[in-house]
Amino acid sequence: MARLFGTDGVRGRANGDITAELAVELSVGAAHVLGTLGAFGGTRPRAIVARDTRPSGDFLSAAVSAGLAAAGVDVLDAEVLPTPGLAYLVQSTGADLGVMISASHNPAPDNGIKFFARGGTKLPDEVEDAIEARLGEEWDRPQGTDVGTIRRYDGAVDAYVEHLVSTVDRSLEGLTVVADCAHGAASITGPEALRRAGATVHVIGDGGGLINDGVGSTHLGPLKAAVLEHGADLGVAFDGDADRCLAVAADGEVIDGDQIMAILALDLKERGKLHDDTLVVTVMSNLGLKLAMKEHGIVLGQTGVGDRYVLEEMNLGGYSIGGEQSGHVIIAEHATTGDGELTALHLLQRMAETGRPARDLANVMTRLPQALINVKDVDKAKATIDLGVAKAIEAAEAELGETGRVLLRPSGTEPVVRVMVEAPTDEQASEMAERLSVIVRDRVGL
Repeated sequence: MARLFGTDGVRGRANGDITAELAVELSVGAAHVLGTLGAFGGTRPRAIVARDTRPSGDFLSAAVSAGLAAAGVDVLDAEVLPTPGLAYLVQSTGADLGVMISASHNPAPDNGIKFFARGGTKLPDEVEDAIEARLGEEWDRPQGTDVGTIRRYDGAVDAYVEHLVSTVDRSLEGLTVVADCAHGAASITGPEALRRAGATVHVIGDGGGLINDGVGSTHLGPLKAAVLEHGADLGVAFDGDADRCLAVAADGEVIDGDQIMAILALDLKERGKLHDDTLVVTVMSNLGLKLAMKEHGIVLGQTGVGDRYVLEEMNLGGYSIGGEQSGHVIIAEHATTGDGELTALHLLQRMAETGRPARDLANVMTRLPQALINVKDVDKAKATIDLGVAKAIEAAEAELGETGRVLLRPSGTEPVVRVMVEAPTDEQASEMAERLSVIVRDRVGL
């Protein structure tokens, strides 16, 4: 049976894969497992629950809260809040558990459930597996005053916005930014934080439509147009739960997560805050980032895909910054998970400090041409062990030598296998990626 938890919680079609019944069981399982592990700090555990703007978030957050309260956990309902906002509040208030109802960048019909442990960090794989193993088990139900309470968390939004602004040590006055909030959770916090920090802000995707529908970090066209229309210095695009950020320069060119990390890592190095001169990234980061950082004396640590694995590596080495090409950036001094709004603020701060436009700062690295194809309707497990696929990848890597690379990876959140090729030219990368995708389909297609 496939593992219920993916790289970022449990995710699927709301009221299909992700039901109210499952939400209750997962919450009860989390309470029992974390309680057994001694992860709760007091005799009366407390949890904070939040959600993004999906319609299904209402019934799922109610189900999660009901499950936790039934298991004897007091619940604070923060209502709509970005994922990193929940993580911050779990850490800052000393709560024992956080539960976020979100499917991040997925379309509106999807939803998901992800847990944060005491301290605001995502659960390790082994703890998630233990929760999954306890689904449907019989348990002793508390009664009377032993059941948990559910209350609204007043002030959650203000507390998070104040935290974001406090991390910036100079005004952003004079900078104009367009914020694309993806009709998601960033709508209630992102523009306000940017304005309080001093920037002039124009907003698109402000919550008046379906989450991630044609806007946000996975649909940058509207942001490009808005940046040019307003003559803005920068555009920033969040996803539905605002744990990632991509940017658009004043000329309309995209600045991806690799470039943002390069900019911020150099900033930290100049400040003497880049521990061991190391930036932690995933295997999806462009080879051009590694080459650029090497020129500046910065080492790249590399992990599997998922900001949780980046964070694990950062914690092991005490590293200052890490993230993903997709725009998840973790700044350890200020956050325990990827935070798109924090990233946007610090990118703008770097622009303000240096007086340099975003495009100039992003030119610190040159992206190798990259082609990425999502191969659908294939057996994800077999794709990584099939001999024919392995031989095709080996031949492609030999053809590229040191001028590029090949990566085949089953998605942890979607039913696809990703084939990624970096090569000296766009044509070579695209041709090779398509060639390998055909082989994957032929060898392990369903």
